[in-house]
Amino acid sequence: MEQNASRTLVRNIMLEFADLTGLASPREAPRRYLWTDAFAVCNFLELYRQRSDDHYKQLALRLVDQVHHVLGRHRDDDPRTGWLSGLDEQKGALHPTRGGLRIGKELNERRPAEFYDEQGEWDRDGQYYHYLTKWMRALDRVSRVTGDPTYCRWAIELAKTAHERFTYATPPGRAKRMYWKMSIDLSYPLVASMGHHDPLDGFITYLQLQAAEAKTFGRSEELDLSDEIADLAVLCEGKSWGTDDPLGIGELLSTAYKLAHLVLIEGLEQADLLDDLLGSSLASLRSDASREFLKFPAQHRLAFRELGLSIGLHALEKLSALIRQAPRDLSMKQRLLSRTEHLMQYLPLSESIETFWLAPANRQTAEWSAHRDINMVMLATSLAPGGYLAP
Repeated sequence: MEQNASRTLVRNIMLEFADLTGLASPREAPRRYLWTDAFAVCNFLELYRQRSDDHYKQLALRLVDQVHHVLGRHRDDDPRTGWLSGLDEQKGALHPTRGGLRIGKELNERRPAEFYDEQGEWDRDGQYYHYLTKWMRALDRVSRVTGDPTYCRWAIELAKTAHERFTYATPPGRAKRMYWKMSIDLSYPLVASMGHHDPLDGFITYLQLQAAEAKTFGRSEELDLSDEIADLAVLCEGKSWGTDDPLGIGELLSTAYKLAHLVLIEGLEQADLLDDLLGSSLASLRSDASREFLKFPAQHRLAFRELGLSIGLHALEKLSALIRQAPRDLSMKQRLLSRTEHLMQYLPLSESIETFWLAPANRQTAEWSAHRDINMVMLATSLAPGGYLAP
């Protein structure tokens, strides 16, 4: 798609999203969902960068404020009120991420004594660790674009809360583990198993925040994430990151690009992990199961999961350029280049996915409508990934 046409489409999608969810126009109850809103913040910031129009920056800041005042507080159908952190109104507003942030699901959370229904759990509220890390990155991006350190502080406060509540001790001599889903007040697990990529996601996010913290606050003991990083480093050791989930592969590629920036620009000694992520991404893409979705009609496809892969493939393009610019004497440079060259053969998948979901007929299905907000925002991110992928 021509660049100008693509930018116009992204603008139209994001303005429609702002209107539909109560961001641009008054609504009694804005419709907020943490994953979608994290990507949306980055998209508005990218529109601001492209167009130098302050309106888009204000939409990003307004969205941050809405998320904190909706998802950082108890639900309207909950007898509990106020900030999830339990802080009073004034202190809660100053530290809106101290209690974490709700997912934004339609149904209230499952109480401890209620029967666990695996399928029904997907529709219930609570807190997801990998949604919280997405919001940490969105806040960090806002801080970098605006120059306001408050957003960086909120991101780190969220990281500390999430780490404390989602990780737990195992028998002596073994590494900590992580819960996949926690209750709204982070007092008990809703799903006790560990998300496949959650330790990796947290590890790279904490490293990014630590780098930002050093530049912004000059190594504040209060905001230092060294202990949290050490926990997740151990938790990542020896893990296999391969997956046949398109969204999971896309996230692996996006994470690899962010790690590459830390390794090649910030001097972090994690080249082995970067090589591992690229190897896992390649093995995952080579699996026929990872591309099975291409055979199905729109009514049997989940757009946002496929678009996650497309976003990751865009990250691969940036990653390849970054590695090529690295010094010649960089350890493992040739190996990393070889990995990316093999991965590049899958770039046409991105165009195929975008073309499919840009076709109006494929956006008329019940499946698209059921996930409209997240589908719209992920499509916009795939077409203009600069905001989300910015290191």
